[in-house]
Amino acid sequence: MTVGNSHIRYYRLVLRIVSLAALLTLSACGDREARGDYPAANENNCLPEVSLIDQHGSAVSLASLKGKPVLIDFIYTSCASTCPMLTAKMAAIAKKLGPALGADVKIVSISLDPEHDSPAELAKYAQSHDASAAGWLFLTGSPARIDQVLALFKLRRTRESDGSITHSIEAFLIGPDGRQIRQYNALDVSPDAVVADVDRARG
Repeated sequence: MTVGNSHIRYYRLVLRIVSLAALLTLSACGDREARGDYPAANENNCLPEVSLIDQHGSAVSLASLKGKPVLIDFIYTSCASTCPMLTAKMAAIAKKLGPALGADVKIVSISLDPEHDSPAELAKYAQSHDASAAGWLFLTGSPARIDQVLALFKLRRTRESDGSITHSIEAFLIGPDGRQIRQYNALDVSPDAVVADVDRARG
């Protein structure tokens, strides 16, 4: 009987190990479902007293956006590669947010090409990319102001010889206090994951 009990204990141990491995596998699958969604790695105040211009020609201080969550990305209107995909992802998020967009959260797309992106160009871009929802701002400004904002996000833009701009595809969820809450690979993250983060930020 002693040998039999030893075998039973052995098999029970094996079963526990297998069960734990299966649980860890399920957990890893869950992580993959939220791919592109990361904790914030930046403690800067990302909504300072910096004034930019929106697609309607109105001055907007980033500090005035505090008090509600803000989802921010960076695009430029002549971009033919990643920017339309980034804006399409934001449009999907905007659709899922529904009436909360504008009332409880804002989306802000900041131009990486202020030398060419006038308010009129931004308005045309928004219209052509299904991005004219209330509560979604497209902002431009002087190159110095844009570079100042990029520095707050620890980003930079590089203009190539063909006029295109090399830039990050990251987006950021900013909390009501102006600090980053989440950081995204905007091409990989699912709209549902971002909306869930926004809902948590809204409290």
